[in-house]
Amino acid sequence: MIEILSHQLPTLTRWFPAGAAGPGALVEHALATGHGRWWADRKVRPRVLAVSCADQVLLRGDPAALAPGALAPFAHSYVEAPARFGAALHSAFDRVTPWERMVYVHQQHVGMPKVPRGVTVRRLTADDAPTLDPQGAWIHSTWGSPAALSASGYGWAAFEADGRMAAVAVTRFRGSAYEDLAVLTHPDRRRERLALACVTALTADVAARGRTASWCCSRDNRASRLLAWTAGFRLVREYVHHVTGRPSTRGTRIAA
Repeated sequence: MIEILSHQLPTLTRWFPAGAAGPGALVEHALATGHGRWWADRKVRPRVLAVSCADQVLLRGDPAALAPGALAPFAHSYVEAPARFGAALHSAFDRVTPWERMVYVHQQHVGMPKVPRGVTVRRLTADDAPTLDPQGAWIHSTWGSPAALSASGYGWAAFEADGRMAAVAVTRFRGSAYEDLAVLTHPDRRRERLALACVTALTADVAARGRTASWCCSRDNRASRLLAWTAGFRLVREYVHHVTGRPSTRGTRIAA
C-alpha cells in the first residue's frame, strides 16, 4: 500500500458510504479535520483503499490485488475490514487477534444525573489541554493532540474543585450524521455517575448539532455496555475488527 494525498482520492461513496454510525464515521472525521492518512494499492484506479486515524484503520477493496507485505503500514493497529481480507491480514502480520465489537446508537433521552458536591460538568476549552493530556493519549489521538481536542468544542468533562479532571467524554469520530463517542473516568472516581454526566451532556450537544451519537465497545466490556444503555444508547449491530501485531516475514501474495 502507498500513501496518497486527499486530493488524489477516488470517489469514496462506493468504498465508504457516508452517514455511517460507529467506525464508519472515521472517514468523514479524517476528511473534515485532516487527522487521517489515506492508502491505496496504486494511485490510478485503486483496487484496495484504506484510511487510518490514530491506530484505527478501515480497509476496503479486493485483497487479491495486494502484494506481499502491502499491509505492513497497519502493524499494531485496529483494522476493520470485510471477512474476505482475513487471509491477507493473517499473512501480513505475526499476530492477528479478532475482537468482537458492538455499535450502539443514542435513542432515548436521559436526564442529567446528580454529581457529587464540588464537581462541575462543563464543555472542554482550550485551557483544559494540560489537564486532558494525562488522561490517556487514546482519548485525544483522533484529533491529533490534547490542544486540538480541547479547543474543538467536542468534549465535556467533570472537574473537581481543585481543577483536576475526574471524567471526560469526547467525540472520537465526527461524521455527517453520527458522532462516535469515547469516555474515560479516573480510576479513583468511578461509580459516581461522572462518566454518565459527561456522556449525557455531550449527547445533548451532538443532538443540538443535528447529529446522533453512537458508541462502540468490546462485546466483553460489560461496564461500557452498561454505561451506554444507561445513557440511552441501544444496540444496532455487531462487527469484528482485528488487532494486528508486527509485520510478518512470511507474507505471500493472496490468490484471486
